[in-house]
Amino acid sequence: MSAPGRPKRELRPLGGSAAAKPQAWGEHTRPAFGTLRVFDDAQALARHGARFVCEQAEAKSGSFALCLSGGSTPRPLYEALAAPPLLERFPWSRIQFFFGDERFVPPDDAASNARMADEAMFSRVSVPPQNVHPIPTVGITPPQAAKEYERTLSALHGGRAPTPEAPLFDVCLLGVGDDGHTASLLPGDAVLDVRDRLVAVVAHRRPQARITLTYPALDSSRMVVFLLQGNGKRAILDRLLSGDDSLPAGRVRPAGQVFWFVDRAAAGRWAGA
Repeated sequence: MSAPGRPKRELRPLGGSAAAKPQAWGEHTRPAFGTLRVFDDAQALARHGARFVCEQAEAKSGSFALCLSGGSTPRPLYEALAAPPLLERFPWSRIQFFFGDERFVPPDDAASNARMADEAMFSRVSVPPQNVHPIPTVGITPPQAAKEYERTLSALHGGRAPTPEAPLFDVCLLGVGDDGHTASLLPGDAVLDVRDRLVAVVAHRRPQARITLTYPALDSSRMVVFLLQGNGKRAILDRLLSGDDSLPAGRVRPAGQVFWFVDRAAAGRWAGA
């Protein structure tokens, strides 16, 4: 699949896991892992990111599993998918939509990732309701919600354990917090060490409990696409691209490829001259 559009610069991944040291401006630099694509601004990032997701879905026949990220960064990408010209191209009826994490709030709460995705995308398109799989938060406890969502993932995967050849997700979209968290894999939380479950509860360090996919679930992806924008993400992105695996986002190692889609403000010295 060719790159969507013409981003400013694409940096290929290293084969090893050692930290990469960014060189001086204008010299060739490479992230410690994954492929970096730098776009002029947040609007270009959303536009090209949406086109990339659409092209991946078009290239695969049959069901396509897309894991959605919450937060403000992916919203314009979702809006671009739900608007021309991608609205007519995107194979909505073949997409199974999942969520990487959710705050344990009602689905109509302003803090709900499901609400954001609905406002930005699902309310604007014709998508079969059974294709959208939000994390349950009503009439259920957080531990029960985690178990139920794990059953949902398993059922949509045919009851089989995911393998590198048959991962859970075709594309998994992820954001990164200022502290390096991704999904709700928070620094210092016990959830970082969960390896025997696909879904877990995060009950500390945030005002509300959260339900999150664990590393085994996120890593079960053909492609992971990290989305970062703005000057506020420059320092954390620099650490991640330099190979800092003390950060939760730096420990994501999927079965397939990793892409970093960032705007020039977030890229900083990684953007090139």
